[in-house]
Amino acid sequence: MPRIVNTLAVAGLALLTAACPIVAVAQVQPHRAEYVLRLGVAANAARIGTAINDLSQDCAGWRLKRDIKSEIALTTSWRMSLSSKFDAEESRSALRYSTVQIQNGSQRDMKGRVQRRSGEIRAEILLGEGPPQQLILPPPTMLPVAALDYLIDRLRARATSFPALMFDGEVISDAFLVDVTEQGRASLRASRPADRAVSVPAGQSWPAFLSFTRGRHQDQRPLFTVQALVYDNGVVDRLTVETGLVSVTADLKSLEMRPTPVCPRA
Repeated sequence: MPRIVNTLAVAGLALLTAACPIVAVAQVQPHRAEYVLRLGVAANAARIGTAINDLSQDCAGWRLKRDIKSEIALTTSWRMSLSSKFDAEESRSALRYSTVQIQNGSQRDMKGRVQRRSGEIRAEILLGEGPPQQLILPPPTMLPVAALDYLIDRLRARATSFPALMFDGEVISDAFLVDVTEQGRASLRASRPADRAVSVPAGQSWPAFLSFTRGRHQDQRPLFTVQALVYDNGVVDRLTVETGLVSVTADLKSLEMRPTPVCPRA
């Protein structure tokens, strides 16, 4: 149970990469999206919290902020309070981030940086007060925003199934191996009848199924799976996260699209 909200954070809102180290054309647009979280897939599933995904851009790169708050009633007398805040700055070759997670008042802090240099990707992870962990990531590993950007590029190119590697700073502080499959519209979970429709800019969208395993242990069973509707501007809606024990869903509540900066060519 402690990983339910953290799992949603990485799986649903910071998607994944295909096995390619360079993004050629930007697809993702800056935006702020707010989601309603519910426990289960039923139309009347209990609301358990909110998630905010705030993505901004300047000529130096991307700034990603994510704020998830949830309270789950496990029994009539036992409630679990969970929150996760993720703050990251991403350029073409580097990522700096911090994560603060609180469960029933107990706080866990993580900081890290990832650097691509001379064909090698190194990560330095600081968990709490201990010494930093040094990792060498597989060369195809991509950073969160670049990952989402390339996912859209592959779906637009009609790649119906492909593997992916993505660095995650919220759940495992390592690389996820993700298997991606485009699905038919009939497989997508219906929108909630009680939710107000949110206007999304016109464009393409794809129902996608994503299976997440640890990148260094590819023979393991998936830690969780995700179904979602992915728009070509980077907005994601109608997420369903399956952990094997519970299902958590996220539906778009509000959306603010932001202008893309005009930057001089390098």
